[in-house]
Amino acid sequence: MAMTMSGIEAEAHAGKEPGWLRGTGRVLGLVFFTPLGGIGCTLVALIVLTALFAPWLTPYNPTAISVKERLADPSFAHLLGTDQLGRDLLSRIIMGTRTAMTVALTALSIALVAALPLGLIAGYGPRWLDALLILVFDSLSSLPMIMLGLAIVVLIGPGVSTVILVIVLYSVPSYARLVRTQTLSLKSREFIKAEQAMNASTPRILFRHLLPNVVGPLLILACLDISTVITLEAGLSFLGLGVKPQIPSWGNILSDGFAVIRNTPLPVIAGGAPLILATIGFTFFGEALRDALDPKLSRERH
Repeated sequence: MAMTMSGIEAEAHAGKEPGWLRGTGRVLGLVFFTPLGGIGCTLVALIVLTALFAPWLTPYNPTAISVKERLADPSFAHLLGTDQLGRDLLSRIIMGTRTAMTVALTALSIALVAALPLGLIAGYGPRWLDALLILVFDSLSSLPMIMLGLAIVVLIGPGVSTVILVIVLYSVPSYARLVRTQTLSLKSREFIKAEQAMNASTPRILFRHLLPNVVGPLLILACLDISTVITLEAGLSFLGLGVKPQIPSWGNILSDGFAVIRNTPLPVIAGGAPLILATIGFTFFGEALRDALDPKLSRERH
């Protein structure tokens, strides 16, 4: 992901922290008051709040089975109807939102923490170490995701931890490559050369000067990737490689609905609609956040 760094670098030259650290409220304001950003913020806030308060928002126990009410049509009792086991679809979707966000945020957080030092070391370290890390990144990136998921499932079995591990292994190479690219660009700048001339230690250069300047683009990429990660979790769960069937998740709802689609398409629609809204919301939010953090890029695009 190519990101220009002019604004951030100017602040680094002036000895200041990057604007995304100092002006979080201002940046969020810029994001919200753009047409697409407003839509994205609204959808993201709705999804996050639903995930946080899911246990209090569900009208029924999402795992409670009621054979008498199986495949019930939408009604005042069950606003979205029930599935083939009589479980309330609205309750399962709400709890599925918590599952999706828990998996996505946990996996991406681990991937970011792992990718940051690897990318910094690759970009600032000796060339032989850079070549070795690039080889590792390329090897992981070349693995087909489904085959990787199957291999991990065979080793440790399906579950939330399996999905998180697959996402981390899938995400770390691209994030580390972004950090490496930004580090290679920044280490030839005058403010880094000045630090080196003053015999500044490598940890000081890495964590005081390079790290604050590479975190911004990395967070933007991670925000854009949330929808991809949520879709990946749903896809693995749909195939039986991810979240266990008894745990409410959007992928499990889609899988259950696909089995009874000849009887009613409602479970498939109910499971697919949140995925569409999450994709739209996080994509719009990420694009608006990128424009707010990099006004020059926004002007170039227009």
